[in-house]
Order: sequence, then C-alpha cells, then structure tokens
Amino acid sequence: MSNRVMLKPVAMNFTLKDHIHEVLRKAILEMNIYDENADLRLDERQMAEQLGISRTPVREALAKLEQEGFVEIRPRKGVFVRRKSLTEILEMIVVWAALEGMAARLVTEQASDDDLASLRELGTQYSMSAASAYIAEYSEANIDFHQHILELSKCSLISSVAAGLFDHMYAVRRRAMGEGGRANRSVVDHMAIIEALEARDADLAARLVREHTMKLHDHVHRTWIELESIAENQSG
Repeated sequence: MSNRVMLKPVAMNFTLKDHIHEVLRKAILEMNIYDENADLRLDERQMAEQLGISRTPVREALAKLEQEGFVEIRPRKGVFVRRKSLTEILEMIVVWAALEGMAARLVTEQASDDDLASLRELGTQYSMSAASAYIAEYSEANIDFHQHILELSKCSLISSVAAGLFDHMYAVRRRAMGEGGRANRSVVDHMAIIEALEARDADLAARLVREHTMKLHDHVHRTWIELESIAENQSG
C-alpha cells in the first residue's frame, strides 16, 4: 500500500470528466492515508502532468471528490486527501455492521447452494497461519468475502449503500487487519458465518456477521485514539 497518490497517463477516448474522477478515486483508495508519513497533499498541476491532460478535468474531479468526502480543498493552501476522524470511522463501522447483518439474513433466504459454495471457497482460501503470514493478500481476500455476502443478498440498495461506506473504510480495514492478531480471528469468524449461512439460520448468521464487524469497531476504538490528534492536526 502506497502512502502517496500514484497516477498513470490516460487515453482520451472516453468521457474525460467521469474517467478522471474514477482514476483519482481509485488512486486515493490505494493510499495508506493513516500512515503518519503519508503525503496527503494533492498537486493539481503535477497530477495533470502525470495523466497527460489539462488541469481543468483534474480540477472538476477534485471538486466532486470533495463533495464525496475523499478530499478537502483549503483556500490558499491546496487540496488534501481527507482522513476520517475516529468518531466518523466508528459510526461508519456501526452502519456497516447493520447493513451486512441484514444482508446475511437475506442470503439465507435468497442464495442458492452454488452461491454458498462460492462463498465457502472464498472463505477457506487461507488458513490461520497463512492469513497471518500474508497479511496484505489476506486483507484483500477478507474484503472480497464481505463484498460477496452483500452481493448474495440480492438487495441492490443494501449493496450500493454499503459500497459507498466501504470506499471510506477501505484503508481502515486494511490497516486494522495487520494489528493485534485480527487475521487469525477473522478466519475463525468467517468459518462460523459460512456454517450459519449454509444452515439457513438467519438469526445466527445475522448475529455472527454483526459481531464480527463490531470486533473491528472495538479494535479501532481501543487502539486508534491517535486519530483524534491526527484529525486535529489536519484541520489546523
């Protein structure tokens, strides 16, 4: 995971405004924005040069990213990737837990046996030892697992709302996975969730998914107090 934004030149045969927005959004998501050495300042001129385009579509994309909460445009200071405060992160995790818990309940009703087999395949790719040994890879597999639960709910509104939250939690989840042995516990939790879904036990599946996500909430609340000072320094 990089701690600064990295961009590649783009072609010109598409709707440029929307494409540049997506390119910048993806680049921001790939940043390790909670690293204390992360370079959060975005140089509009430099980004335009990297992309091989004029500054106008970059400026338009940044304005949209500010509306979406990914960046902050400070008059006379520049554009900065926006870190979420501890309070914001904890609130997003609570909402995510509620959404995915409901999704799990729907999975027990809507998913086919083949759907659940695909979820089991995702959830059993890594043993506990492998998850700990390959944190970055397991973090991505963990993300895929949870996104698949949302997809199998077959509720497009839950999936779309959760996707918006997920983008803002992406860097949080990847950082937290490498802390405090969470990878090992995640593997165990996933197996219990899979078994509850396969048993079509809606109450148990929803509860296990909620509890699993709230473990992330408790971990962040306990260990990320420094985010409060980070947010204060950023806004100062």
